[in-house]
Amino acid sequence: MKRVLFFLAVSLVFLISCDDTTGNVGVSLIPENDKLEVYADSFDVSSESVLAGNIAAYSATGYLGRMIDNESKVNVTANFMTQFHVLDNYEMPVKDSIASLDKDGRVIADSCEIRLFYKKRYGDKLSQMKLTVYELDKPIEEGIDYNTDFDPIAKGYIRKGGLRVNRSYTLEDLSEPDSVRNSSKYEKNINIRLHDKYTDKDGKTYNNFGTYLMRKYQEKPESFRNSYRFLHDICAGFYFKITDGEGSMANIEQAQINIYYRKKEGKKEKVSFTKLVGTEEVLQLTNFDDNKEQLKSLIGETGHTYLSSPAGIFTQITLPDDIVNGKYQDYVINSAKIEVRCVNNKNSSVYNFGVPQHILMLPADSVKAFFTHTRLNDNKTSFLATYNPVRNSYIFNNISGIINLFKQARSSSVTGNLGKVLLIPVDLQTITTGSGAEKKTTVTMISNKMGLSSTKLLGNTTKGNGLRITVVYSKFKDK
Repeated sequence: MKRVLFFLAVSLVFLISCDDTTGNVGVSLIPENDKLEVYADSFDVSSESVLAGNIAAYSATGYLGRMIDNESKVNVTANFMTQFHVLDNYEMPVKDSIASLDKDGRVIADSCEIRLFYKKRYGDKLSQMKLTVYELDKPIEEGIDYNTDFDPIAKGYIRKGGLRVNRSYTLEDLSEPDSVRNSSKYEKNINIRLHDKYTDKDGKTYNNFGTYLMRKYQEKPESFRNSYRFLHDICAGFYFKITDGEGSMANIEQAQINIYYRKKEGKKEKVSFTKLVGTEEVLQLTNFDDNKEQLKSLIGETGHTYLSSPAGIFTQITLPDDIVNGKYQDYVINSAKIEVRCVNNKNSSVYNFGVPQHILMLPADSVKAFFTHTRLNDNKTSFLATYNPVRNSYIFNNISGIINLFKQARSSSVTGNLGKVLLIPVDLQTITTGSGAEKKTTVTMISNKMGLSSTKLLGNTTKGNGLRITVVYSKFKDK
């Protein structure tokens, strides 16, 4: 009987409006001997900006470029590392079918290039940028936790005497004819030409990197049969570092090495190519370099907090002890709702960083474990909220689980960041099943947001900061 009445009373809480002093809500329908006391109360919540620090660098997308956030004035640089993979049945053309030969009859590539394909970009597509491409000396291995500050140059991964190419570019490649760029089949890309002479680790010199790959295939076709052999025997990968310019950044979805040669077709020759790709099947990492002094100055501001990505600023919220102490210490917490409102960006520009679309709330001391182990929100100790453009806010409808977690920790004399939770911009990967009324979208992966985003949140003031949490309690009345 008590269980039935408990759910009846709690349900009534959500059907009856209440203010900050609401008490004994909806209990008139319950028999006197079995009465359930239900209360709703609200509390001020304190908040502050904190440095995100080095975060897990797992992402399905790479980033390359440099931008300045118009709101926070923080300068963010993204450098990109990728490996290349081959399918188990990868085949290059047989030697007798290749018309591109040197004076000694050996196969050569007429040209070679790396293309970094992207669909989404930030900033001005005509901003002049400059990068340097470095050949890796050894593969960056799988199975190791890498953060967004991982620098292949500083860690000694760059091959001495290896391939190194400087390239100036704009995201809108004006060197391509209009007929090519306006084609429906055209995919936007950054093109790095590898036409210069290349010397391998054995001291052999080739007219370009493509010729090196073609001849290695002739010598060791087994090294092109799987990605592990290819990475360790032939090509460990490349690092793309921004060296000059600002104003644009691209989301790199795929890297591709194209090797061009002439192929025999009867008595004629036809230009052909073979390719190697860098995708999710092999390791890709983005190294972010932002101005830490600028970030520290933002953290010192009052009247608001920040959310910024990548690897920028999180907002830390401290849940007050009053929620579980005092007159409510013997009550069950049934629900706890908090709405975090954004502050409108007064800097009007088409190049403003967007507001993070999804944020994650979880205990401050659980961040590393959550992302390292690629966990999902459980709505008990980790919660997702999506930006609501109508209310210009994020709404967490029920975070009672995380409050109960802190309550249990206090009763167990556990120390640490009790009551502290972090709001973190995240990216979601989802799958959708069914259709119509049966359509369902499921989150399959949550990762730190690597794209550019920034917003201010109300809070971080000494009085009336506007950040409050509403809690609903219940307890069976003592007989």
